Amino acid sequence: MLAVTALAWAALQLARFAVPPLLPEIRTDLSLTLAQAGVALTVLQGVYAVFQYPSGRLSDSWSRATLLVPSLVVLAGACVVVGTARSYWWFVAGVGVFGLGKGLYAIPSRALLSDLFVEHRGRALGVFSAGTDLGGMLASGAAVAAIALATWRAVFLPVAVVLAALAALFVLWNREPYVVEAADLAVLSTARRLLATPRQRWSIVSFVLFYFMVNGVLNFLPEFLRETKAFSPTLASAAYAMLFGFGIAIKPVSGAVSDRFPRHSVAVAGMILAAAALGVLVVAESLVGIGVAIVLFAVGYKAQFPVIDAILLDAAPDANAGGDLGAARALFQGVGSLGPAFVGFTAGALDFTVAFAALAGVLVVAAGILLWIGRQ
Repeated sequence: MLAVTALAWAALQLARFAVPPLLPEIRTDLSLTLAQAGVALTVLQGVYAVFQYPSGRLSDSWSRATLLVPSLVVLAGACVVVGTARSYWWFVAGVGVFGLGKGLYAIPSRALLSDLFVEHRGRALGVFSAGTDLGGMLASGAAVAAIALATWRAVFLPVAVVLAALAALFVLWNREPYVVEAADLAVLSTARRLLATPRQRWSIVSFVLFYFMVNGVLNFLPEFLRETKAFSPTLASAAYAMLFGFGIAIKPVSGAVSDRFPRHSVAVAGMILAAAALGVLVVAESLVGIGVAIVLFAVGYKAQFPVIDAILLDAAPDANAGGDLGAARALFQGVGSLGPAFVGFTAGALDFTVAFAALAGVLVVAAGILLWIGRQ
């Protein structure tokens, strides 16, 4: 189940992360401004965020499998819609449906692994989350191939087929029942648990800022490199792939480290490194300097994901693990989804340098909050 859930996560992330390196081609084909592109990507992230809470809560009340199988079907359909988009609103509808499918998948899959791997939860979540980076690396290569073929649409239909095949494998190997019954989303009681202590409240604020930065950088990094650093499409895609290549190695390690040392301390160290690297990326002019900045940024920010998930799961009661994780992620990813819109509007009105420098400042604030929490 670890293999099939991680591979499905990698496949859906392939489609998701193929969009940024293809964004200049998508914008040209569909006649999009930077602001429109930012809004479309914010819709994807916003819908993804919103549906994480109900999917997590229902996976606790029903079963993980009851949510996971439909989510893979929705994701496959969304890839078809995106790959056939002929207008801005068609594209927005496609990425919105994709966000819905991803939101239905993200929490039940993590909760399933949390159920299966109790003593090595951080490591299992690190392996799962490394699927993001496998998908991102494959997305960069797929984007280069699509540009060479002169059709950005070529990426999405094959991913739909892969997701459908993985859904079939999940059904074959699943041992959980499929249950649908009346369920209480318990929004107020969940919110009270999440915000019960100042430590939990300030942790969520920090994670909101972190995801705001991540969503802004990841969605526009290839175009930032092409426009401000004069990178070719192939070189920009290769640089983008570096983020994910290092993430494959870093995430399992950071998850395992957070099983042995205080998780908040691990998170602070990664955020500080990522903020410094992003600042270097903004001012660097040489290819070597840009490459080093991207590597250090990858190491710092990729280390966060299994640690954040483990922090949230540690604080959640076993009976409400999926719902609490989904609610927390819906909260900080929902606000964090505004990152692409911020970069799109700021880059359009000013330039990418100002937008990315501001995101580095946001990450410094996030690290400062976690450091302060750790000293209380």
